[in-house]
Amino acid sequence: MSKPPGEDRTLRALGLAGVPREEPLLYPGAWPRESGLLDGDRLLPLDRPGYEEGDGRVPVLAIGSNASPAQLRHKMAEFGIDSPIPMVRSRVTGLDIGVSAHVSRMGYVSASPVSAPGTVRELFVLWLDAEQLAVIDASEGVPMAGGNFDRVRLPAPDVRVEQGDGSVLGGAYAYVNRHGVLHDGTGAPRRHPGAQRPLITELLHESARLRELFGATPEEFSARARADRRLCDRGTRLFAEEERVTASGLERYVGSGPEDPFAGSRTPSAGPTAPMP
Repeated sequence: MSKPPGEDRTLRALGLAGVPREEPLLYPGAWPRESGLLDGDRLLPLDRPGYEEGDGRVPVLAIGSNASPAQLRHKMAEFGIDSPIPMVRSRVTGLDIGVSAHVSRMGYVSASPVSAPGTVRELFVLWLDAEQLAVIDASEGVPMAGGNFDRVRLPAPDVRVEQGDGSVLGGAYAYVNRHGVLHDGTGAPRRHPGAQRPLITELLHESARLRELFGATPEEFSARARADRRLCDRGTRLFAEEERVTASGLERYVGSGPEDPFAGSRTPSAGPTAPMP
């Protein structure tokens, strides 16, 4: 796909170059304004407003940094995968973006989907092939017993995903946190503010024990978390000990769909399996 003469579609030119895995306080990273095709270091216009299952790709809802083209490119590059990824901006009903009840060793507190009947959000659907899905699964810890997320299939009409062409998907995959999500003090899932500094500032303000572990500022929190996996595990346990955790409402879908939507189309050993939070 060619670009119009003189139009710079690189991620840097589009303001999408920041990588949360390299700069944690950027999480969840910059999201595009519209649908696009991530092709190497460029985000190109899509040649169609929607996709269908059955053409070698499956739909995966991007809740946090998976909607950041730079983060996606970074994850794929770790495994030498450079095939294009369609990112379709879609209208999603029935989900909201909560706060994961774990501290990532990447240095941030990530987002997790939560059940929210009637709530409408504009989210990106990634249409991933088998290799790409294996990379995202590995990045979320799906193949590992000690990983942070399960991949689940959210069926319509429980979660309604309408693409730009008006087509409604029969279902889409999402990553549900195995630790649960943080609540807002009333027992309801806390909404992720979409930025790390205000979120971490609030979390530290609310817990003296968390400040003892991670420091008093977002910068200290991030630096300490990146340096120490055991400390991240301790912070994750602390969320539970302080009774700050609730269910996402999506746990019922775990194990209800095919673990491998590409079963039969690749060898069992194909794809990355290394744990990467």
